[in-house]
Amino acid sequence: MPNPDRDALIARLPKAELHLHIEGSLEPEMLFALAARNGVEIPFASAEEVRAAYSFSNLQDFLDIYYQGMSVLLHEQDFYDLTWAYLERAKADNVRHVEIFFDPQGHTERGVAFETVLDGIERALKDGEARLGITYRLIMCFLRHLSEEEAFATLEQARPHLDRIHGVGLDSSEVGHPPSKFERVFAKARELGLHVTAHAGEEGPPEYVHEALDLLKVERLDHGNRALEDDALVERLVREGTTFTVCPLSNLRLCVIDRIEDSPVKRMLELGLKATVNADDPSYFGGYINDNYRAVAEGLDLSAEQIVELAENSFTGSFLPPDEQAAHLAAIREVAHG
Repeated sequence: MPNPDRDALIARLPKAELHLHIEGSLEPEMLFALAARNGVEIPFASAEEVRAAYSFSNLQDFLDIYYQGMSVLLHEQDFYDLTWAYLERAKADNVRHVEIFFDPQGHTERGVAFETVLDGIERALKDGEARLGITYRLIMCFLRHLSEEEAFATLEQARPHLDRIHGVGLDSSEVGHPPSKFERVFAKARELGLHVTAHAGEEGPPEYVHEALDLLKVERLDHGNRALEDDALVERLVREGTTFTVCPLSNLRLCVIDRIEDSPVKRMLELGLKATVNADDPSYFGGYINDNYRAVAEGLDLSAEQIVELAENSFTGSFLPPDEQAAHLAAIREVAHG
């Protein structure tokens, strides 16, 4: 049942978002506007037609249309407008810190320069910090359906800009592309001082989570749902305090779960795992961060304490330094006990 007090708490709580693909925040209206601005033909007649196409039976169904949507992003201003629109939505949801993913290979393979992508996104993030008070970290993802050699080439493209990029991730089609495929490039990224995270255990088996931890040496797990199938793995993840960036509405729309009541968020918290709630690709999956909080709070009947714990985990699981984490945790306590 809807709970106005619970919804009000969600709205008031400061949050960090740790799992957000900036290309996945491309709303149909902006897709149309950019297509017109850039003279790009798209196979849809209206924003409503685009939304009707957002019906997926698995991750690959989604990725097919996701990459199609990217085609309208050509110029630095396009990437700025995309990122700024997301930041305004995040501000409305009381997000204070974002750690967003971007997929340079999805653009460079279309002939868009790496710098064009980075400059537009970063300029918006800087403006977001100055004008909206939202701090940020920027995470460059490798597309796992491509080769490790192509990932190395992308890392080389990024090298002149590593003072502007804070970490690397691993996304795209999971099944058949285990983390072990990227062991060497992740080792190089760590050597260069970058944070590391990876999608593992969304559709892939618990073995992929083991590989992400042991071979890629990730600092947190993106999704991680299927880790719950392995009791020894759960014990390890509790012991090591690994953060999970769970995306409930994404899981529902991609048929990772059948009902929101099947979301692993509550079970993770009860097991002592460090779960967080995030939006993933909000324009495709029907909700930004507060929509995801409300969905699991209602579907799983989360307590106020559990909702506060999710918000706290979002900051302690971030790549922010401890003093900044502590300031955000104090702000959460003020809301929770005020």
